[in-house]
Amino acid sequence: MIDYKHASDSEVTISQLMLPSHSNFGGKIHGGFILSLLDQIAFACASKHSENYCVTASVDRVDFLNPVEVGELLTLKSSVNYVGKTSMVVGVRVESENIQTGIKKHCNSSYFTMVAKDGNGKSTKVPGLILKNENDIRRFLKNIKRQELRNHHDETFDDFEVNLKTHLDILEKHNAKIKLD
Repeated sequence: MIDYKHASDSEVTISQLMLPSHSNFGGKIHGGFILSLLDQIAFACASKHSENYCVTASVDRVDFLNPVEVGELLTLKSSVNYVGKTSMVVGVRVESENIQTGIKKHCNSSYFTMVAKDGNGKSTKVPGLILKNENDIRRFLKNIKRQELRNHHDETFDDFEVNLKTHLDILEKHNAKIKLD
């Protein structure tokens, strides 16, 4: 195994024409179909970097920014943005292109945490990442910050206890009706 790799060594790009069979009842490309493509490209990118089979450990966030239309060309670009001991964060950018007009739309950006597995299904060490420019450094640092925020979030909610007297006032400001038995 190589000790360190450039992110460019593991980049994967896929493009696929969006067909009517990929659409939902509203005539737009089904979000679940796009999620499946996201997971596939994250797997390919992480496996290429680690030279091992990889599994999805978590997905940080998926915001569907713009709808994808039938007949558009969907392009997903992935790169390893961060590596730990056995895990990698793969960033995926999704764009759709109207192939008649050439107009492109950013549809979403997502971050998949992937874990490398050896032949026995045990987590295994992954190569480090060579940061060769400011963009590589920015991506790596943003992932460190995301981890810190996720850990803080988890700690907050691990210790969260509901106090009805305190929290009922909060609920009254939201679109909920309280009917206690």
